[in-house]
Amino acid sequence: MDATILTLLIAGIIVVVGLVAGLAVGTRRRTLGKARRTDELDAGTDSTASGAGTSVVEADEAAADAGGTATLEPEVAEGEVVTEQAVPPAEPVPTIEKPEAPESRLVRLRRRLSGSNNALSRGLLTLLSRDKIDEDTWEEFEDTLLTSDLGVKPTMELVEALRARLRVEGISDPSKARGALREELIKLVDPSLNRTLGTTRSQTPAVVMVVGVNGTGKTTTVGKLARVLVAEDKDVMLGAVDTFRAAAADQLETWGSRVGVPTIRGAEGADPASVAFEAVKAGIEAEADVVLVDTAGRLHTKTGLMDELGKVKRVIERQAPVTEVLLVLDATTGQNGMTQARIFAEVVDITGVVLTKLDGSAKGGIVIQVQRELGVPVKLVGLGEGVDDLAPFDAEQFVDALLSTD
Repeated sequence: MDATILTLLIAGIIVVVGLVAGLAVGTRRRTLGKARRTDELDAGTDSTASGAGTSVVEADEAAADAGGTATLEPEVAEGEVVTEQAVPPAEPVPTIEKPEAPESRLVRLRRRLSGSNNALSRGLLTLLSRDKIDEDTWEEFEDTLLTSDLGVKPTMELVEALRARLRVEGISDPSKARGALREELIKLVDPSLNRTLGTTRSQTPAVVMVVGVNGTGKTTTVGKLARVLVAEDKDVMLGAVDTFRAAAADQLETWGSRVGVPTIRGAEGADPASVAFEAVKAGIEAEADVVLVDTAGRLHTKTGLMDELGKVKRVIERQAPVTEVLLVLDATTGQNGMTQARIFAEVVDITGVVLTKLDGSAKGGIVIQVQRELGVPVKLVGLGEGVDDLAPFDAEQFVDALLSTD
């Protein structure tokens, strides 16, 4: 019995000693593990700064691969206020402008060309304000027409037709000659010419090339024409083919962005024909209605550059026909503008003319002269600096504006 009790006591002592030893080993392991993690954190911080060793991120990834979690939270100093990083505000969506309808633009045509605002208008009104029509009146009238860029032949035609009509109708009172003058002027401007723009899509987008020398407002005209077409609910694409001036492409892109029209452009100095090709290709893929191609401002004295313009047209026509070639002329340049017009017409088949700056500084007669010289109509006129100051040309509205005293 005593032996049995002694045996049980010895066994109990052994069990207690084992438990105490186990607790001591566990505590030591936890202490060593904590120290090891602290050392790894310090090592990770040092290696991140020096670029050597295993970083904290790598240790974190290793722990994750092993099925554990080792996400380290940033330490915050006592008393420090933690704020969330502000999310940058989204860029504002650009406002798409709604262009003015073409019909309402014609209202400004009368105001810009009427009365004393235009040299030709002043001359016509001088004739109508005389007490009587005599030889001196006809000579003065003829001189006025010649100095308004009407041209010699159209001037002679108008004077002779008007003199004959007033003689037959027995009109000697200038105030009664207004109706006859209006009708003869309209005949001279020729309302029978087709002034419709070739912007109707067929199998492919309509392609409108815009040509002209520097300084005539060509790129601006392309931008304003895009607004005219957008106002007609057409899907438009712009081609910035003037690769010699980065500013021209930037300017065109700005015009397009204001009305939601994309611009295809190339690198500065790129082959213009290549950019034109890509612009028309993009228009075909996007099923656009019209592609407007803004060419470089060709100097009419540079034969090589003029030949390149012809190349641009040929390259475009590999994909789609060019439905319109518009020549932009500054209405204030007079005979110099006519020289430009003739040379451009020799390189590409001009289908229409855009006269810019046809306001108070213009003489007005160039409308008739350029049509006679080129055999193509004036289709659009620029009336000022406003974004919607480009209007379809109408023969009767033009004449009525010239004879208006408003």
